[in-house]
Amino acid sequence: MQACLNGGRGPGDAAVVPMSPGALAEEAVRAVAAGAVDLHVHPKSPCGGDTLSPGVLADTLTAIREAVDVPVGVTTGAWAEPDPVRRVERVRSWTVLPDHASVNWHEAGAEEVAAALLDRGVGVEAGLWSGTDGPARFLRSPLGPYVLRVLAEVTDPDPATAESTARALLARLGASGSASTAGDAVRRAPVLLHGEDGGAWPVLRLAGRLGLATRIGLEDTLFLPDGRAARDNAALVRAALAEGAS
Repeated sequence: MQACLNGGRGPGDAAVVPMSPGALAEEAVRAVAAGAVDLHVHPKSPCGGDTLSPGVLADTLTAIREAVDVPVGVTTGAWAEPDPVRRVERVRSWTVLPDHASVNWHEAGAEEVAAALLDRGVGVEAGLWSGTDGPARFLRSPLGPYVLRVLAEVTDPDPATAESTARALLARLGASGSASTAGDAVRRAPVLLHGEDGGAWPVLRLAGRLGLATRIGLEDTLFLPDGRAARDNAALVRAALAEGAS
């Protein structure tokens, strides 16, 4: 169970979304106590935007690692640095390294960003979004055998259709319906399946039934399965485990 503590959200989405290194560290403690064994965070600039700044990344990772002893990953999303060349430069300038970082394979420069991360010994989570050409591009990638895991990201927010969208995405990846690894098409990389917003809980339940790893947190949803607003990431993690997630 991975906890995604903040994502691209901010206080305008919900006051409970952690922004600063200290707030992320506090959320990490609660999420890990609730059962999370891995973390994904978006380091924030002083103005609240996602950033790949080496200084902000160092402060964020240091604060979290002083608080908990689990792997910590970060985003490399293009919204944090739109220029692909600059994005690679940022990765190569990091002074404190995350355990892993997500790379969205549909974004320009994904291969170069992933290669830079691998060169530095950082695990790569291959973000393969539904509704994009990311899966097809990844299946052709020579870096496929070297990724830490595949993040099968279901971007369909409709609770009525998110599960079918998830199944279609898994089929595109050649993933088994009952095992925790993908088929030969993704070189048997472990798959973490998750949804977002209204699709978060249906996709999480599907991941549990299929025996796939999953994640939950304020990045993916602000609400518990019964529709109540989540108090924090820990509440979402506890609810996810109660729903049969792993």
